Amino acid sequence: MASGDTQDGIKVKGRLAGAMLAALLCLGGCAAPDAPSGTGQPHNEQMSFDQFAQTDFNRTVTIAMRDNLDSLMRLLEKLYRRNPAEWRKTGAPTVEAAIQNGRAAIESGRPPPELSSLRDIEILAVALDPSYRGDRVGAFVFGMASMIISAHNGKTRFYVSDALDAQHVHNAARNVEIAAWLLASRRDAAGRPLLLANEMSADGVNLSFEREFGQLVGRLDLVANLLDENLRRIGINYMQGLLFFNFLPVR
Repeated sequence: MASGDTQDGIKVKGRLAGAMLAALLCLGGCAAPDAPSGTGQPHNEQMSFDQFAQTDFNRTVTIAMRDNLDSLMRLLEKLYRRNPAEWRKTGAPTVEAAIQNGRAAIESGRPPPELSSLRDIEILAVALDPSYRGDRVGAFVFGMASMIISAHNGKTRFYVSDALDAQHVHNAARNVEIAAWLLASRRDAAGRPLLLANEMSADGVNLSFEREFGQLVGRLDLVANLLDENLRRIGINYMQGLLFFNFLPVR
């Protein structure tokens, strides 16, 4: 293959990677102006040595995971502030301390003590059980995080050697939809919501929870589709190489 053709191929791949990243950043930053979610602008990581072991696609999935965890942290804070009785169950002196403890638990993969024998969807199911008496907010968000990370083979950063299953990521997106629906519909014995979240009343409208869930679903679905497309393109690119007898550049 001529060097000009090689450069054109690199440019095309660069544009495709840029388009994927733009789509993810759009999903991560979309929010109504009256109740913004996220930072309000794209944000990238500082250059690090481990990025040399990442392809463009690895970087895309890593950024999507970072933004998903950010969304979960915002949900943790929003739910604690809407349901102060829950953070008080943790024994933390302030809501800020409870939020920090919840963040540390997710980052370390440490579930609530009473749920230590459970994982991902099991914790999520218990958190939405009316009979559960523990910190429902902490269990709910931890279960969501554990479930999403499990769908990505237990990782939050991705490298050349990593292989993800598109179906698992797709299933995680559906689980987020189910969790959001259960959060909005489950009631205790007295008919009260298990947790207060979205609000539409004479006092105001708060749909910021719905937006966070929507962004989670959107990112997960995009990654699942890209995973499927990535595998398909590997086969197509190989067959194209055989069909057109493209030699590799030597200078």
